[in-house]
Amino acid sequence: MDTAAEVLLIVVSSVLSIFLIVGIVALVYVVKILKQIKLITDRAENVAESMESAADTFKKTATPIAILKLVGNIVDQASRVRKKKG
Repeated sequence: MDTAAEVLLIVVSSVLSIFLIVGIVALVYVVKILKQIKLITDRAENVAESMESAADTFKKTATPIAILKLVGNIVDQASRVRKKKG
């Protein structure tokens, strides 16, 4: 081989090796970041499910509470009317 070809081969091999090492390191960091993102999305999903469950519970209890409040108001009004008449 010619001297220039050998130098070119060494330079290209070195650059390729450095690029390969940098690529592997970058890939490791990307995998770590993706794992963190997955954990965050799992936690967010759990919070959303929890909030949905709390909203359903509130919706189920809100209607009976409103009815009881309405009945209480009617009873109060009726008792006030009786006090005024009697």
